[in-house]
This record gives sequence, C-alpha cells and structure tokens, in this order.
Amino acid sequence: MKSVTLNVEGMSCNHCVKSVEGAVSGLGGEAKVDLANKKVEVSFDEAKTTVEAIKEAIEDQGYDVV
Repeated sequence: MKSVTLNVEGMSCNHCVKSVEGAVSGLGGEAKVDLANKKVEVSFDEAKTTVEAIKEAIEDQGYDVV
C-alpha cells in the first residue's frame, strides 16, 4: 500500500468528509480527512489505481486538489 497526503480545498463539513471518503473508497483506497488542515491522507494499492485517478475522483465531487 502506498500513502500520499493531498491538500484539498472546499471541504467544510461531515458531508464533505463522506463524499471524499466515498470517492477514494470507490477506487479501492482508504482516506483519512483532516477538515481543519484541509488535508486528506490516502492509502491505496498502486496496482489498482493512481494518484491522478484519486485526485480526479475527489475533484469530481466538487473539491479542489491543490
């Protein structure tokens, strides 16, 4: 499993947390969201997905990965 920390703008509530977690989970990864610091720690299997795919999935939920 590989881990990356992404800076994500636009998250403000528990609904945001669930949206991001769901987007990452849909790609076979696991996300830990830190709303206060606008960070998402993602663990994923490089054989199943990529960092770029994870970024796209989060952005598709309406958030900005910076």
